[in-house]
Amino acid sequence: MNSLKNRVQLIGNLGQDPEMKTLESGKKVAHFTLATNDGYKNADGQKVEETTWHNIVAWNGLAEIASKFLKKGREVAVDGRIVYRSYEDKNGGTKYITEIVLNDLLLLQSSKEKTKKE
Repeated sequence: MNSLKNRVQLIGNLGQDPEMKTLESGKKVAHFTLATNDGYKNADGQKVEETTWHNIVAWNGLAEIASKFLKKGREVAVDGRIVYRSYEDKNGGTKYITEIVLNDLLLLQSSKEKTKKE
């Protein structure tokens, strides 16, 4: 059961190309957003689509893979853990951020790519 603690698995589409940086320590980090969609029918029977945006962080080898292979709109499956952090902005206000730090990344084939290959 320990492997289930703080574990997140999502399938979604990239909202932007990953932004990769190399830190002074030599470590590489990539940031991107992932959109997941969920649908349901409301009380009137109308279909409602909800999109949730997730901030994703990839380190070192996964950062390089994300930077090389991921582009805006690409469908991926991610596995990671939730991290909460805060910082003080230039006006002295506290900002809170929720991120998913990747443990694993799976590139999924979109229906457009399937059509092109067939």
